[in-house]
Amino acid sequence: MSKTAQLNRSQALAAAELASHDAFAPVLSLRGVARTYQTGGGRTLDVLKGVDLDIRPGEIVGLIGPSGSGKSSLLHAAGLLEHPTAGRVAVAGVDCTELNDRARSGLRLRSIGFVYQFHHLLAEFTALDNVALPQMIGGTPKAKARARAKELLVRLGLGDRLAHQPAQLSGGEQQRVAIARALANQPRLLLADEPTGNLDTATSGAVFQSLFDLARIQGVGALIATHNMELAGFMDRVFAIQDGHLVERRR
Repeated sequence: MSKTAQLNRSQALAAAELASHDAFAPVLSLRGVARTYQTGGGRTLDVLKGVDLDIRPGEIVGLIGPSGSGKSSLLHAAGLLEHPTAGRVAVAGVDCTELNDRARSGLRLRSIGFVYQFHHLLAEFTALDNVALPQMIGGTPKAKARARAKELLVRLGLGDRLAHQPAQLSGGEQQRVAIARALANQPRLLLADEPTGNLDTATSGAVFQSLFDLARIQGVGALIATHNMELAGFMDRVFAIQDGHLVERRR
């Protein structure tokens, strides 16, 4: 490892250690985040233009905007799935600007949970195993991982569905398993992209309430992209993406 890499790693670890002692330190910090895509004919499309945002532990923040406005691009940058064209992303106190792919993947596994519009559960595994598996990948012993998986699923009202495979579950139940999986490794940050988009109104409300309650209990900061303005009204803050910029919606 080069001296520069060692210094970067030491700085990142020091920042994380400092943040761990500050209960109000942002779990996500974006500064000047921009995202530009190359289109046909040598043209460029500026989707994000200098986004600044802080999300603190236990805070639920909504992200709204029409399709193509940049919601997914912002979530991908915040979740370390894509590199922003410019700007800085910090997760759980760690500045990710200079982290290599392996370090980004490790931080993502430890500190970020994801919930998507489609549940992406493994069809051949039970609900319990779908929630236990990410923990085991992260190094948690099997027995401990399964115990936490059961705890989360019971808390989400799925105590009688532990041995069911995804095809044996309703849409709302599948999405609650996905929420449990996202929170299984006790992440600092939860990112959700239209988590209730495939559900009917009544089921959407129940699933969102499950996500909201569990995130609050665990003190997780959450950024949730949604088209559902009724659900957005229950969040602590709501931002719209307009012309590449974040604009807070006052309520």
